[in-house]
Amino acid sequence: MTPRIPKAELPAEMKKALLAQFGSLPEPVEVVFNNPAVATSNLEFSAKAAQWNTVDEGLKTFAHMTVAAQVGCSWCLDINYFAALNQNLDLNKASQVPNWRDSEAFTPLEREVMEYAEAMTTTPPTVTDELSASLLKQLGPAGLVELTVFIGFANLSTRVNTAHGITSQGYSEACQLPLVKRPQTTDAV
Repeated sequence: MTPRIPKAELPAEMKKALLAQFGSLPEPVEVVFNNPAVATSNLEFSAKAAQWNTVDEGLKTFAHMTVAAQVGCSWCLDINYFAALNQNLDLNKASQVPNWRDSEAFTPLEREVMEYAEAMTTTPPTVTDELSASLLKQLGPAGLVELTVFIGFANLSTRVNTAHGITSQGYSEACQLPLVKRPQTTDAV
């Protein structure tokens, strides 16, 4: 699919850095750069969120992948599976995220984090007091705040990319295991 908004020319230095990091220019950056102020703010927030370290990176990656699978953002699923490879996460687990409920690969905490990500992503959100209390006990207040804001940002990213018509660029092809397909549902997101 071609993005619904034309790609903008990126500054030369940024283009060089992105090519070095990813091997190709990420379409979401090219599209959003039609408004440099928005693009810069988005990149700055994303970089700051990447520095948060109260919650395990694997949990956050699985949460973002869960949001991407639910919303239908193939680009976010693709890039986060690629990130899982670069973070040395268990690729068997990462490949199972789109169908996590039927997989036995995940720990109880990972399952609760993915349940929380889905509950936050559903419209209207379906987060329960019980799930929040369980995660609060396991992650602590700072961890639950970090996870919640991270999932909120994942929702922003996935929904913007989907609305812009941005799809997978094949980053995850570097991974040996293919991603499982999410079961088709009629649930509203």
